[in-house]
Amino acid sequence: MPSRDPEREAAFQSEVRRNLRRNYLSHLCHGLLGQTGMRLVNAPTFVPVYIASLAGFDAAVGLARGLQYLGMSLSPVVGATVIEHRRRVLPVGFVVGALMRVQILGLALSGLLLPAPWSLVSAWLFLGLFGAFLGVQGVVFSFLVAKVIPVEKRGVLLGLRNALAGATAAGVAFLAGRYLIEPEALGNGYAATFLLAFGLTSLGLLVLLFVREPATPQVREAARVGQRLRELPALLRSDRSFTRYFVARALAVTGRMGVPFYVLYAAERVPLGGRRLGELTAAFVVGQSVGNLFWGLVADRRGFRAVFLAALTLWMLAALLLMSTTSYAALLLVFTALGAGLGGFQMSAQNLVLEFGSRRNLPMRIAVANSASELVAAIGAVLGGVLAGALSYVAVFWIAIAFQTAAFAMVAFFVDDPRHRT
Repeated sequence: MPSRDPEREAAFQSEVRRNLRRNYLSHLCHGLLGQTGMRLVNAPTFVPVYIASLAGFDAAVGLARGLQYLGMSLSPVVGATVIEHRRRVLPVGFVVGALMRVQILGLALSGLLLPAPWSLVSAWLFLGLFGAFLGVQGVVFSFLVAKVIPVEKRGVLLGLRNALAGATAAGVAFLAGRYLIEPEALGNGYAATFLLAFGLTSLGLLVLLFVREPATPQVREAARVGQRLRELPALLRSDRSFTRYFVARALAVTGRMGVPFYVLYAAERVPLGGRRLGELTAAFVVGQSVGNLFWGLVADRRGFRAVFLAALTLWMLAALLLMSTTSYAALLLVFTALGAGLGGFQMSAQNLVLEFGSRRNLPMRIAVANSASELVAAIGAVLGGVLAGALSYVAVFWIAIAFQTAAFAMVAFFVDDPRHRT
């Protein structure tokens, strides 16, 4: 939205256009390295199987992801209050990004150096802290992208970024399964894989040194977290469509309760070793990457709302296919579709929020949407672990699909596309 100072706003827009090519390429390279490592940790394969191997029961897997999502739900509002009064946010991004990568290093070293059960307890701890810093980084970098990349060019950028990162991550996952996990490299193949992820994400962080961030024309005054929380009801009342969107996003994210158990369910149907686990991770990442390239093109032409609905549909269909899969070849196809659907949903959910309202309130809009969705994801992950142990994986999948269906209906019928508003 326009600034109250037209001259300052014009200077800001001029600087954005002048540095667009440089910032565009910097974000691509950052994604190529940084997102490659992140996907090895966030893929629904390596971490769930690693936690299950340490604990031996399903609830431990749900708790691990639940702690990560809890951290991601508690920190975004803090992140918003840290950056909303700053004219440049990139320095904060460097600090938070470094702290987040330290948690990946801790996850790796605890697996290499600590005996059971301390390796399991440490994994829970580091995943929780990883989620907390990831929640802050989500606000910082979403705001940064909104500043330096015009809305009509974000879709293709994010699609290319994810495609490049995915192509690299697929190859790394394949090689990690074959040469790190299967032969138990360094005495613990999963920990060795996380160590590799730490190295790749650290290189990606350094690429952000090339980003040129213009000073924000209009910022809010510094405020405490409590003050901003008291302002949330007014923020939500100011745009009912935004409120319905973030409720729908929270419902859809509840569907992530089934994600950690996709690979555990697959292992009951088809034998999975280190090599096949790497191949499934590669298939998931390839689907996510190629899918995001397609979703990015759709987003620039039709908006992120259309991507939200289409990707959510694909995610649900892939989960349904998983429940009827009995061969490894079909399983590779299913994980490719899961990657495409889940990746498109995440990209659209994170970027649709950028198009509601003014730039001045953007950090808090990002924060409230991220906090709400990750809080229900944390509850869903723990609940999913309990239900998986008490009932079955299939029961968890059906409950997840029910929440996703409700989210689809809410966005389809009650949320307008903010990009096409007058």
